[in-house]
Amino acid sequence: MTKYSVLILLFILGLCVSAINPHDYFTWILEVFPAIFGFLVLLLTFKRFTFSYLTYTLILIHCYILFVGGHYTYAEVPLFNWVRETFNQSRNNYDKIGHFAQGFVPAMIVRELFIRLQVINKTGWIPFITVCVCLAISVLYEFIEWFVAIFSGESGDSFLGTQGYIWDTQSDMLYAMIGAICMVGLFAKLQDKALVKFNG
Repeated sequence: MTKYSVLILLFILGLCVSAINPHDYFTWILEVFPAIFGFLVLLLTFKRFTFSYLTYTLILIHCYILFVGGHYTYAEVPLFNWVRETFNQSRNNYDKIGHFAQGFVPAMIVRELFIRLQVINKTGWIPFITVCVCLAISVLYEFIEWFVAIFSGESGDSFLGTQGYIWDTQSDMLYAMIGAICMVGLFAKLQDKALVKFNG
């Protein structure tokens, strides 16, 4: 069994566990769909373009964040309910972990694509453009949440997960931007080493 096969098995295991008695299956499907879609895309393109093991590992971690959010809904993750009560917070902030990852992990993917496919000739622009792409992805996801909430009515409230916070959309995008900046600012060298090892 290859190390990539282990990641696939862990993905399937996490998805199956997440599907056991979730808060409600409509919300679960909405929350885990990006993980399933991403998995299929990566599986179909694996031979054509194989990412570094580091990138795949971080993608799996992001999927697990989605699985937990799908199982409980982002507003009801038990650990973050405890954090809310312990530190007198006004809401369950697990969704901010998800949006941070929504910036961090795509930044890892985008930066690897830019470097290995030599998309950008002037490499000094890679960090800035990477963050911009991740922000665009975050905005697109907020649009999707908005449309789902409009067309599904009350059943989409758990997916939207604002918890009464009027600046939820803006803060979601902010956390995604912070995640992307953290990746390109703090983990670029680690990724570079992983790419050297991968190419070697």
